[in-house]
This record gives sequence, C-alpha cells and structure tokens, in this order.
Amino acid sequence: MTATKILIVEDESVVAIDIQDSLMHLGYDVPFIVDTGLDAIKTAQEFSPDLVLMDIHLKGDMDGIEASEHIYRKLGIPIIYLTANADEATYARAKLTGPFGYLLKPFRECRMSIT
Repeated sequence: MTATKILIVEDESVVAIDIQDSLMHLGYDVPFIVDTGLDAIKTAQEFSPDLVLMDIHLKGDMDGIEASEHIYRKLGIPIIYLTANADEATYARAKLTGPFGYLLKPFRECRMSIT
C-alpha cells in the first residue's frame, strides 16, 4: 500500500518545511510544497495528490480559497485549510468551497492511538 500523497500550499517556507517533516514522520508522502495559488493548481493537475493542505494567505495574486475552489471543483481533490485566518468573513468565504477541514495555526503534532 502506498502512503497518502499530500500537497502543502504555504507561503512561509519555514512553516511549510515543519509541516512536511511532521507529516513525513507520521508516514505520509509529502513530495511537494508550493507557495502560490497558481503553482498549487498546476501541481495538483500534474501530480494528483490525495489531499491538499492549503493556507489562505499565499504569494501571488490568487489566495488559497480561490485556488482551492479550482482544485476541488475541477479535480475533486480534498482540501483542508491550515491557516492563521480565523475571522468570520474569511471563514465564511472558505466554507463555500466545501473544505474537508479548517485548522488554525499554530498547531502541534499529536499522536493518538484509537483502539
């Protein structure tokens, strides 16, 4: 069985690398980190990840909400927002894209065993 492939879309490289390291330590395949909405769309189209972890604030003209809308609508790839943006207007806008989750940064790794 192959590991779940995750695309990280994050404009802060230190944060992106930390997330990548944490996920890889948990057994996920995280071969891609991009920092713009356009690169997120291109990478998702080319490599078909199983999941996209998307920040809302990105480099470039397109934010994570707009990129997520395109990725999910066109490719059906699940999106989880991982963002520091917690204001009501941003949350309401993000909610319209049908995300699979909305996690607020900072977060910490937590290993749980379900038995």
